[in-house]
Amino acid sequence: MFVGHYAAALAAKPLAPRAPLWATVAGCQLVDIGWSVLIMAGVERASVDESLPGSPLVLEHMPWTHSLPMTFVWSIGAALLARFFLKLPVWACAVIGLSVASHWALDVLVHRPDLALWFGGPMVGLGLWNYPVPEQAVEIGLIAVAGVFWAAWRNEAGRAAWPAAAFIAFLVTLQIAAMLTPLSPNPVQMGASALVVYLLVTGAALLVERPGRAREVASS
Repeated sequence: MFVGHYAAALAAKPLAPRAPLWATVAGCQLVDIGWSVLIMAGVERASVDESLPGSPLVLEHMPWTHSLPMTFVWSIGAALLARFFLKLPVWACAVIGLSVASHWALDVLVHRPDLALWFGGPMVGLGLWNYPVPEQAVEIGLIAVAGVFWAAWRNEAGRAAWPAAAFIAFLVTLQIAAMLTPLSPNPVQMGASALVVYLLVTGAALLVERPGRAREVASS
């Protein structure tokens, strides 16, 4: 799962207008942002196996980012940071926390069994990665459905539709680029390239939702 995760960020915005779009966008990929850093540091491990169908990524050891217990830690931590640093209402903070938690739930659909139910516990994953065409359809479909929901909310709020369309097109382009770009087996390059993409999407979300206009809509 790559851009499909951002469907949670788009769906979260109408549910909690006070939550900045960049925060829900960063939130839905927060554990992968952490994973990128830990991969580069050698704390978690991944490799590439080009013989695998679909995604060649082999996630060997990632208890600190992708285990179910740590999902709760990351989610609660994000909600608390939103509360104390962004001064957001409790509901907006809760939605940001839920956007973080959505990452694990969506990963279960596509990952091979590499998601720990608890530390040292059994691994789960339905393995949709092994079926690349349905997996890509799920990712794009999630973005399409959530994008329509988000764009309709923007329209009702009196906001222009084209930034939403541009952002969704940007996400689809990233998905296509990810399909066509070989993964580097070097963990530093793998983590660095992933981190750049996640930060780039977060920056794009900042551009889509200009702070002044966002406050105006949130207060209406």
